[in-house]
Amino acid sequence: MPRSPENIRILIVDDHRMVREGLTAMLRGTKVEILGEAETVEEALNEISTKAPEAILLDVRLQGESGLSACRVITEKHPEVAVVFLTVYEDEQYVFEALRAGARGYMLKRASADDIVHVLERVIAGETMVDPSLAGKIARRASHVAPSGLWPGAELGITQRESQVLHAMVDGLNNKAVAEQLVISEDTVKTHVRSIFRKLGVADRSQAVAMALREGLFK
Repeated sequence: MPRSPENIRILIVDDHRMVREGLTAMLRGTKVEILGEAETVEEALNEISTKAPEAILLDVRLQGESGLSACRVITEKHPEVAVVFLTVYEDEQYVFEALRAGARGYMLKRASADDIVHVLERVIAGETMVDPSLAGKIARRASHVAPSGLWPGAELGITQRESQVLHAMVDGLNNKAVAEQLVISEDTVKTHVRSIFRKLGVADRSQAVAMALREGLFK
């Protein structure tokens, strides 16, 4: 199907009908032409095959499926299609995972119609776009990565996210404050803390902090 130079032809992949309807209404009157909608990966692949969109707006989580997994499948089968995540999740970890999965863009659902159009134009032109409100978080996270490319504690088996949690613990933050700083749930923080204790072979926060300082993990 030939492309009108004025239009950007897309699919919306989201498992919430109200979200799909809201996006359709928001983008009405713009240069975005919505070719169809899908709730699942299978539906999305069928729509791509029959309608040949240039881009897809995709949520990070779909009902019973991972949007990240969906992105991998879509980009493997249709590398010509630009996948842009449009989601409520502000955790920078999702941004990294989305880009690793092959996405060309990551936006938050509070974005305006003009923002969405701009990002779609840029990703179709070959650029990678991330919501500006997440740039600061990503920059701060990158600043904590050691020059070798590894993060503090990596040699001890600590994941990058656990390293962030441990750094916050060293700074004296409790679980609630850590959750607010990293924009994750308090339950998720508790899970990371338990994993940190296990990997460091310690029994409590004070021992974990002491080991982190003794090993010189954070300056």
